[in-house]
Amino acid sequence: MFWLKKIISALMLPPGILALLLFALGTFSWRRRNRVSALGAFAIGASLWALSVNPTAQMLMSGLEKGLSLPSRLQGDVILLLGGGIHQGVEDLTGTGTPSDDMAGRIITAIRAQRELQAPIIISGGAVFPGRSPEAPVVRRILLDLGAPENQVIVESKSRDTMENAENCQKIIEKLGFRRPVLVTSAYHMKRSLEAFRKAGIRPVPLPAQFRTGSGSSRIWSDYLPTAGALHTSCMALREYLGLLFYRLSS
Repeated sequence: MFWLKKIISALMLPPGILALLLFALGTFSWRRRNRVSALGAFAIGASLWALSVNPTAQMLMSGLEKGLSLPSRLQGDVILLLGGGIHQGVEDLTGTGTPSDDMAGRIITAIRAQRELQAPIIISGGAVFPGRSPEAPVVRRILLDLGAPENQVIVESKSRDTMENAENCQKIIEKLGFRRPVLVTSAYHMKRSLEAFRKAGIRPVPLPAQFRTGSGSSRIWSDYLPTAGALHTSCMALREYLGLLFYRLSS
């Protein structure tokens, strides 16, 4: 009964139900001899299913995380913490707004690095769209709650994307005379971030947070059931690949 419940929930909730509806539409169109519509529906349904299963999501993520590792000995005089999203307007223990799951992993890594290095943290994260609040002040509050010294937290709240993160951090680094920056962001986002910082004239030490892939994990049957989480992971990975392609075409 437990396994049946897992299968039914995967097929009755998005994206599983959407894939099944596309397969049903394809079957209906095929029977009505509308081959082009049928093949289109089958192709979209199959693509949606493929992107919504763990093996695909892990494969896409592993390509972004491949070659990254944690430094054996962490050294640096400033920590660059890139924004990764916040939940705006929600209640929290010490204010309003909380970090997204992705951002929480980056914050944990940054505060641990700060305690080891006793170095300041530059939080880089603004409002992506007008009418939204910048990320950096929310992240600053969380860092202070976790014990970061107030005079060791620097806020940069104008950046809207990774390239602006790099450009605005470069200005702060140059103004304050830092020489050995340590870059903290999610592991899957690190390669694109390093490319952006390279374009801005900075070569930081990468300190990837929250790896999503690793060795030794075996597949089980439930990995091939579609889930919203796997689809979200696949979409995040595809966004990074598009960003890397854009950077390389514009270089």
